[in-house]
Amino acid sequence: MSFIRKKSMEFLKSFEVPAKNPSEEAQRRWRDAVGTLVKNRRRRFRMVPDLDKRSQAETQRRKIQEKLRVALFVQKAALQFIDAVRKTEHPLPELARQCGFSVSAEELASIVRGHDTKSLRFHNGVDGIARKVAVSLADGVKSDDAGLRAEVYGANQYTEKPPRTFWMFLWDASQDMTLLLLAFCAAVSVAIGLATEGWPSGMYDGVGIMLTILLVVMITAASDYKQSLQFRDLDKEKKKIDVQVTRDGYRQKVSIYDIVVGDIVHLSIGDQVPADGLFIDGYSFVVDESSLSGESEPVHVSTANRFLLGGTKVQDGSARMLVTAVGMRTEWGNLMETLSQGGEDETPLQVKLNGVATIIGKIGLAFAVLTFTVLMARFLLGKAGAPGGLLRWRMVDALAVLNFFAVAVTIIVVAVPEGLPLAVTLSLAFAMKKLMQERALVRHLSACETMGSASCICTDKTGTLTTNHMVVEKIWASGAAQTMSNAKGFDQLTSSMSETFAKVLLEGVFHCSGSEVVRGKDGRHTIMGTPTETAILEFGLAVEKRARIEHTGAGKLKVEPFNSVKKTMAVVIASPSAGGRPRAFLKGASEVVLSRCSLVLDGTGNVEKLTDAKAKRVASAIDAFACEALRTLCLAYQDVDGGGGDIPGEGYTLIAVFGIKDPLRPGVREAVATCHAAGINVRMVTGDNINTAKAIARECGILTDDGIAIEGPESLPLDKHTLVTNLRGMFNEVVAVAKENADVIIMDDNFSTIINVAKWGRSVYINIQKFVQFQLTVNVVALMVNFISASFTGSAPLTIVQLLWVNLIMDTLGALALATEPPNDAMMKRPPVGRGDNFITKVMWRNIVGQSIYQLVVLGVLLLRGKSLLQINGPQADSLLNTFVFNTFVFCQVNSREMEKINVFSGIFSSWIFSAVVGVTAGFQVIMVELLGTFANTVHLSGKLWLTSLLIGSVGLVIGAILKCIPVESGSDASDRHDGYRPIPTGPSAV
Repeated sequence: MSFIRKKSMEFLKSFEVPAKNPSEEAQRRWRDAVGTLVKNRRRRFRMVPDLDKRSQAETQRRKIQEKLRVALFVQKAALQFIDAVRKTEHPLPELARQCGFSVSAEELASIVRGHDTKSLRFHNGVDGIARKVAVSLADGVKSDDAGLRAEVYGANQYTEKPPRTFWMFLWDASQDMTLLLLAFCAAVSVAIGLATEGWPSGMYDGVGIMLTILLVVMITAASDYKQSLQFRDLDKEKKKIDVQVTRDGYRQKVSIYDIVVGDIVHLSIGDQVPADGLFIDGYSFVVDESSLSGESEPVHVSTANRFLLGGTKVQDGSARMLVTAVGMRTEWGNLMETLSQGGEDETPLQVKLNGVATIIGKIGLAFAVLTFTVLMARFLLGKAGAPGGLLRWRMVDALAVLNFFAVAVTIIVVAVPEGLPLAVTLSLAFAMKKLMQERALVRHLSACETMGSASCICTDKTGTLTTNHMVVEKIWASGAAQTMSNAKGFDQLTSSMSETFAKVLLEGVFHCSGSEVVRGKDGRHTIMGTPTETAILEFGLAVEKRARIEHTGAGKLKVEPFNSVKKTMAVVIASPSAGGRPRAFLKGASEVVLSRCSLVLDGTGNVEKLTDAKAKRVASAIDAFACEALRTLCLAYQDVDGGGGDIPGEGYTLIAVFGIKDPLRPGVREAVATCHAAGINVRMVTGDNINTAKAIARECGILTDDGIAIEGPESLPLDKHTLVTNLRGMFNEVVAVAKENADVIIMDDNFSTIINVAKWGRSVYINIQKFVQFQLTVNVVALMVNFISASFTGSAPLTIVQLLWVNLIMDTLGALALATEPPNDAMMKRPPVGRGDNFITKVMWRNIVGQSIYQLVVLGVLLLRGKSLLQINGPQADSLLNTFVFNTFVFCQVNSREMEKINVFSGIFSSWIFSAVVGVTAGFQVIMVELLGTFANTVHLSGKLWLTSLLIGSVGLVIGAILKCIPVESGSDASDRHDGYRPIPTGPSAV
């Protein structure tokens, strides 16, 4: 037994792949290890990427990138001349002319795609293009015209592969080689039966097999089709992206799919450019075009280079863009067709279960050959002793041999668990759909698995642990700190500052900002921007209202947008309060801005020297704010000599220090405690002040009395990625919680939601374990019963139709029932399962072996002594006993719902799918026994025999409870685990 286990472990090493970005070599290795022992390759590998097709798509993608690279980087005068010679005419369609447009969609698309500066000048630049597409650069597109523009210039949607229909899944399900063999056997059986027994009795056996095959194919196809619909819905959700545009003179959000030519799109750091377009205006605008061109060098976009390509990423700055081409008229649209080729990478659990299925299949194949050999040997021995011996063959003999072969094939059908890897996909799809309802978008199947094994979660602070609804709680100005959350504090602030101070403060608040105050259709002010900027602008509006001083508009001479590396933003304006002279404002992290200040503004508006003593008092105020869990920002200014072209590096005058409150989200403390109970360490990673970070971490329970807070000399955005990468190298399972560009996106930015993701991830793993336990138990018993019976009696008690029904229960219905059970809170009271842990645990082996021994003993006794024990007599005694054995075997399988809990009925109605599948299975079992006897080789059972079957099946639950009281040693010592948690408890204490 240990030899077999060792060999199995060695074989399963070929089925180990990383959770993310597996190499092609690793992917091909496990495919080769599966070999030819696959009943239906079309279905088995439906959710596995086609590596050859993926390679072709990659080649095509490289061609597109090369084409773009030429267009982007080889714009020499000679090429411009060649382009002019080869210039293609783009006639204006009549529909465009009638709608008031004077440039065609093809010409617009070619300008940006080819970076054609000559054509852009010919059309009089961006202003000229805007006139030709009938749009105002100030007011944007009219909402009523959006549909018309989509009709003329196209919609911002990409060509996708048409969804697979139910009939395609039906065709895939019918490609099972073993089912095709059985169908052939059934057809031959009908022909021989009609020749020997006549119509209609000669066709019952064959037709019964054909109908059962049809039922198996239909239910399998229906299950796969339903699963595909779930993935289609998830895919639609993944592609939902909103962008900010100006329409009807107002700034608003629209879906990326509703973008039309002529739209004025607002872009900032982190945004994806939604379509091809032209730069209108902006500041320090840099884009990453590597996704299109393959070039890693960032591209600066300005009035000198106005071309923006859809699909590229904004790296720095902000800008407005005029959309000129959408959908399949963009290079990104052409590239999108190739990106989806080949499918998504297989998950580690899918690969691992392919290995398990292969091992089981090989064992099943061996049993099928043995059973056929034993049946044939007994048949030939019997025939050798009959008159005529082995030389005399009749049609009935041929039918018997055909039946032996069909039984052997059916054993392979049952033994090769084709649905095992697919059950993972079913469970993950179900989990992802439920998580979508709970505001968590899982982009990749493997991410859900990873969450189930996570031992460490690294989370940002702002918006994840906190509400991200920020308000200015305190402000330090004029040498004193004031609380802004009450009217008294506001009155004290406004009364202590002069008009000069107020004007400088308001200039800094409203002009040194990456956000803006816009007036909506209802006339109300709305702030478009980040929560931090929103808090400061709301503060500015409140000061204006109370002090009755309004800020004055000013032209911006230079803007340096906020950068997470520098932790500051700066702007130079023609300041009205300085007589129109250039004035620079600097805002950002308190310690950074304070270090660049040498002066301070007092309440009267006079400038004083920032002495060391005063600087210490300001630093003390900053620390005090931070210790109250307030996020601190400093605002400073400096009058600039000359034209204001350069932003000063130092010599600023400090205006104020803001203490911004971002309240902790409700339920975060409880969610963190749940993580700790589940063996998951939570680490907060933030670029905030160390005191602010510690205060928030203590408040939510992350930083304990014996915990530590680490501060680096300089915090950079990539530091978070570096930290997570290093932790993953140390502890394997580390998950970073992010709001974008992540495998799991928390759509409500709530840390509590990540607990649901972890819970569902663990649920997937445990559900698949239960399904595997169920399959192995059925496999062992079905194979052994048929083999032992064939050895002793010369016939198999479970017929072909019955075995096909058992296979349907075991594969499709079992997966539906067990793989879709929802999680429970108990799952988060145990440590995570490591990647290196054996999937089939000792607990599972205990249950499988125990239940198999019980069922084999019961069914063996029934086969040998059943007639006398059950007092079965008469001409139909053999058929009655075989029907009773089949019925009992089916009812004995209700034991795999829980692996460790004694009470298997706990929460049974929490999953309507489980209840429905059990009900349907029981109902069809009655129909098969009582109504389909002619086709299923069953006979009517009395009420007493039905009750006896149920009682024997129920005893299996008692056996299961006894087995769970047997302690099982853990495979690894708790001290070896990095998290220090004990292994999952077993035995009755786990009830």
